[in-house]
Amino acid sequence: MEITGKIKVLFDTQTIGDKGFRKREVVVSTQEQYPQHILVEFIQDKCDLLDGYVVGQEVKIDLNLRGREWINPEGVAKYFNAIQGWRIELLNSEQPTTINMSKLEPVSFIDEQDNDLPF
Repeated sequence: MEITGKIKVLFDTQTIGDKGFRKREVVVSTQEQYPQHILVEFIQDKCDLLDGYVVGQEVKIDLNLRGREWINPEGVAKYFNAIQGWRIELLNSEQPTTINMSKLEPVSFIDEQDNDLPF
């Protein structure tokens, strides 16, 4: 499965438990009439795939839908779902750029030799 959209929130990596389980979550907003804000988790070594991505970038995430059953102390079954990403790629390579205005040289649009303008 896959999802495309813009990164809305990018969380830091969390380390859970004594064994060093790692997870990192990202929220992707779909670009449709009724946008959906989908939380996708990356676990263990896949957390590093999110390094270098920033909020606002348009991405495609390949994911797996995971489900598990848990029996509570009363013997009642509870079911949980997780959306786990395993690949992410940038869709729009055009990134906003900033220009350092202090390094630009002034440009004159007036030709000094032919300066016969009436004003």
